[in-house]
Amino acid sequence: MLTVHHLNNSRSQRVLWLLEELGVPYEIVRYQRRPDMRAPPELRAIHPLGKSPVITDNGNTIAESGAIVEYLVTTYGNGRLIPPPNTPERLRYTYWLHYAEGSAMPPLLLKLLFTLMPKRAPALLRPVVRKISNQAIATLVNPQLRQHMAYWEGELGKTEWFAGNDFTAADIQMSFPVEAAAARGGLDQGHPKAMAFLDRIHARPAYQRALEKGGPYEVGR
Repeated sequence: MLTVHHLNNSRSQRVLWLLEELGVPYEIVRYQRRPDMRAPPELRAIHPLGKSPVITDNGNTIAESGAIVEYLVTTYGNGRLIPPPNTPERLRYTYWLHYAEGSAMPPLLLKLLFTLMPKRAPALLRPVVRKISNQAIATLVNPQLRQHMAYWEGELGKTEWFAGNDFTAADIQMSFPVEAAAARGGLDQGHPKAMAFLDRIHARPAYQRALEKGGPYEVGR
C-alpha cells in the first residue's frame, strides 16, 4: 500500500489532501518535529535528505512536493485534477505547480527564519540580532511578499482557481504558501480573493478528512 511518511506541521499535509481528493488508499507513518522544529533523524532511513514529504509506493521512494503531486496525479488520477494537455489551463497548471515552491515559498521561509533568529540568539546578542532581523524583514522580505500576494490576488481575480475555473492539484500545491502568507505574511490585509481561496479549500470535504488524519496543522509555525 502507498505510504505517506508524514511530518507534523509540514508540506506532507498537502499529500494527504491530494490522496483524499483522488480516493487512493494509503497508510501514514508519523514523525514528530524536534524541539528545534527540524525533522527527526528517522526520516533519513526513508530518504537521504531526511525531509518531508516522502512517499513510498510500489518500490518507489518519491520526495519533493511537486514530484509527488505529479506522480500521484499521473499514476492514480485518470485525468482528474489536471487540465487537458495542450490547453492554456494545462500550461497554467504546470506553472503554479512549480511556482509554489520555486518562487512563493522562499520569502515566506526567510520571514520565518528572521522571526525566529532573535528568539534563539544568546541573550546578550538578542537586541542586535533583533534589529538586524527586523531590518531584513522590512527592507528585503516584506516587499517580496507584498509583490507575490498582489500577484495571487490578481490571478484569482481572473479565474476561481489558480489554473482556471476548475479545481486542480495546482491549487493543492499552492495551498501551503497561501496558508503561510495568511498566518505570517499579512494576506488578510487587502487580499479578499486570496482569502476566499482559502475559505474554498478549507470547505472541501477531502481537505477536512486529510486534516483529521494528519493531525493538528499550524502552517504558520
